[in-house]
Parts: sequence; structure tokens; C-alpha cells
Amino acid sequence: MPVLTELRRELSWRGRIALRRTGALLRSRGVGETLFRDGYFADRAVDLDRMADYKLESFPDSGPRPWLDEPDAEQRIDRKLASGDITGAEAEQCRSWARRGFLVLERFFEPGRLDHIWEAYEQAVRDGRIALQPEPNRNPEDPHPSRSLDSHFSVPEVAALLEDAGLRRWARLLFGREAIPFQTLVSHKGSEQREHSDAIHMTTYPVGYLTAAWVAFEDIHPDCGPVVYYPGSHRLPYLSSLSLGISSAEFRRRGYNVYFERYEPAIQSLIAEKSLVRETFLPRKGDVLLWHANLIHAGSPRRDLSLSRKAAVLHYFARGAVCYHDLSGVLAPMERLR
Repeated sequence: MPVLTELRRELSWRGRIALRRTGALLRSRGVGETLFRDGYFADRAVDLDRMADYKLESFPDSGPRPWLDEPDAEQRIDRKLASGDITGAEAEQCRSWARRGFLVLERFFEPGRLDHIWEAYEQAVRDGRIALQPEPNRNPEDPHPSRSLDSHFSVPEVAALLEDAGLRRWARLLFGREAIPFQTLVSHKGSEQREHSDAIHMTTYPVGYLTAAWVAFEDIHPDCGPVVYYPGSHRLPYLSSLSLGISSAEFRRRGYNVYFERYEPAIQSLIAEKSLVRETFLPRKGDVLLWHANLIHAGSPRRDLSLSRKAAVLHYFARGAVCYHDLSGVLAPMERLR
């Protein structure tokens, strides 16, 4: 029976690819690309309709890179500062991004606004309007619920946070392009997720056009499982699923088990090989951490289960970037990126 199920899955997958390619043949390349993205900006165009798998290796090595990823980022910052395009404070934040792969916006949100958002979120959880992620190995002594994915579809207050003009302005500055809100993760507690780069989960063509904003809804205690990150790791080559031998078919068959078995150990080896140094983020309520798509980060162990770590993670793509999931080889839903 498992063999038959696997065969049906693959036949269904191949059938969808065949239908997409047939549709591509019936329309011009220009129309096909327009259906995927308005303002598609990669220097080297690709025919997205005719790709079987959307993997890092499926795309050419193309620019433009985000301006702060370029070798002359420091000089570009200086020119923008001299011309008045950015302020002195923004220039320093851009230097942090270029050198370290992240920046911190202190007291960015008013506590009262965050309290209002959190109460609306909690009410949605109580009402059952939000499906919390399953926790198969949940500790019975853990008093906090699990996190939710994309609660902004159910909670207008979370949607307003994702759409915040100030955050989108910062993302636009970092990209050099308009930022499109994409995804939210809201959590009561530390994730304890092992070291990773967001680029394996949310990949772009050209690379680098994703950023995450981590919003602290309370003062973060060192024992609650705070976020940790590895400054400068964003400058390392992107680690793809195919480089680890993870095909789309295997991921469809085994899911994230293969990610845990191959990707996470590879990241640990990379950290050791490059002697990367870990730092811990201990924000105050209202602080925001923005990090680069390729910055290695994690949720540290929770030393005290009674402590909460109320936070929201907001993800943004640049408009005109191709967005896909490297592990499964699937494009991000276009309606999510308009």
C-alpha cells in the first residue's frame, strides 16, 4: 500500500507539471511571466511556467543583488548619506545589516498597541478562529500553547501589524525595492528551533530578497528561550536542499524528517567550520529585530518553562522577486504576494 500511495502521489505531481507546461505553450512568454509577477526584475529572465522544480539550482546565478549585499555596500551607504537619501541613524543601521546581517529598532512599537494586538490574538485563539500548530512531544509541564502560522488571515490586528508602514519602509530600504508582506508566526513561548537560515524555507530569485521582523510583545528573559543569531553568517553561500541530496520527491515522501536529518546537521557543521560566534537577542517590549534571509539563527533552549516569550515574526519579500520553497520545489502562492 505505501508503494501504491507513493506512485499515486508522483503521478499526480507529474500530471500537474504537464498541465502547467501545456498551458505555457498556449500563451506567449510575456503573458506567462506577467501571470507570475508584475515588475519581475531579475537580470536573467527564466520561463517559470516550464520549470519542473523550483530549486536554487534551477535558476541562473543572476543579479541584481540587494544593494547592501554588494561588495561595495559601505561606499553605497556613504553616497546615500551624502546625498541625503538616508539619515545618519539609517546609515548606521544599514552598516549593521551589511556587516552583521541584522539590525535592531529599539522601542519601535508602543506597548499599548502591542497589548491591543495581543488581546485580539488571544481572543481568536480562545474562539477557535486560529489553528495552533501541533506539538507531538509537548512537555506536560509546559503551560504555554504552541504558535500559529498566518494568523493575520483571521485577526485584523495582526494583519495591521504585518502591514505596518514603518516596518515596510525599513524592508524597502534594505531591499532597495518595495516590500510585500507575506507571512506571520505568532508565539507565546520560545520555539527552540535549531539553527537555520530562512532561505531554505522561503527562497527568492534573485537571492537575498527576504527579510524577517521579530517583534517583542514583552521584555524577554534570558531563561525563556530567546532568539540567538550568528553575526556575519549571511555572507556565507546559500545552503540548498539539492546540495544535501534532498530532492523534491524525497521531501514529498518524507517531509521535514529529511530536513532534520541532513539540513540541520549541515548547518551545525558550517557553524563549527567557520567558527561562527553566537549572540543572544534580549529585547525590551516594543523592540524589533530585522534579519537577512541568509542569517543563521535559532530559538535557544527554554531553561524555565514557566516563562513566556510573546512575539510575532513577520516575513517580507521584495516585489518582483520569484518566491519559492526550495525543499519542496514549489512556488509561493501568487495571491499571497500581490
